Amino acid sequence: MRIAFYAPLKSPDHPVPSGDRLMARQLLRALEEGGNEVTLASQLRTFHATPETMIPGLENAAQEERERLSRLWEQNGPPDMWFCYHPYYKAPDLIGPDLCRRFGLPYATAEASYSHRRNLGCWARHQEMLREMVGLAGVNLCFTERDRVGLAEAVPDARLARIAPFIDPSPFIARPSIPRAGRLVTVAMMRPGDKMSSYTALAEAMSLVADRDWRLSIVGGGPERVSVEALFSRFAPGRIEWLGELSSAEVAEVLSAGSVFVWPGHGEAYGLAYLEAQAAGLPVVAEHVAGVPEVVEHGRTGLLVSPRDPRAFADAVASLLADESRRLLLSNAARRFVSEERSLPVMARRLSEVLVPALEYPL
Repeated sequence: MRIAFYAPLKSPDHPVPSGDRLMARQLLRALEEGGNEVTLASQLRTFHATPETMIPGLENAAQEERERLSRLWEQNGPPDMWFCYHPYYKAPDLIGPDLCRRFGLPYATAEASYSHRRNLGCWARHQEMLREMVGLAGVNLCFTERDRVGLAEAVPDARLARIAPFIDPSPFIARPSIPRAGRLVTVAMMRPGDKMSSYTALAEAMSLVADRDWRLSIVGGGPERVSVEALFSRFAPGRIEWLGELSSAEVAEVLSAGSVFVWPGHGEAYGLAYLEAQAAGLPVVAEHVAGVPEVVEHGRTGLLVSPRDPRAFADAVASLLADESRRLLLSNAARRFVSEERSLPVMARRLSEVLVPALEYPL
């Protein structure tokens, strides 16, 4: 089918790397691999950081996009479906609903989320728009059980389907796993909020096993780089390797030489970095928090510990450093898990299964 793809939070072409941008790109590829003709409908970003924020000219920009696409579709024919990735209270879809009604198209969402606590200011209007479109959508794809439950409670009649978070594992699986003993790896941006909270928890946990033989490679950059470096200044020189922001190929190279991936995961929707690490053969140590259990299976591909418990986190890391046979068992299972259950080809087939029936529900 012909699919118009839109990501109001962050376009797949956005210059700043993030999990949202990566998943948008992965969805585009999965849809194309399923035999669909996919077009990036618009790059308009509708993100509102606060409920009081009024983005100058946003409504006019959205109207211009609707008119531009209307003219294009009248000339060349409309798509078969509008596919919106990650609409939520901070990033509403101000383009697709009107066009779907005008052209009689089915509407589909992926990773839409609803929170009763966010009915504030302009966010309240965005939430009402979201509830309406989730109810009318031919299908709403939920990456986590938390999102599925939230949508089901907000819109009981919504058509919901689960699809697991996924990646293209080929760049990571293609490299042989040649771990250096005691080499820990973290890949995460350095931003305020949950990322900084996770870095703080990681530094505290690692201080509890400072007497063990390990080195930590940290991949990532961002506005909190100085603060993150300060957190780890307690460790002896050479224990922390600061690699900065790297390309995907460079990240794959770093992971291939690692033995354990360590990242608490505070506030993670799910965390594609966990899947990349597992595809490279690294078992994960993380907290059993937010969406992390959606991508790491405790006891099978890694170890999940109680939230906000640095001692439990430290003990999990120490156990894998001390038991190479167990680490290797988790490593092999992690690679199989991503390759056989969370890979792009697997999810391309799953997308086809859930999107074709959605064509029966045009607006």
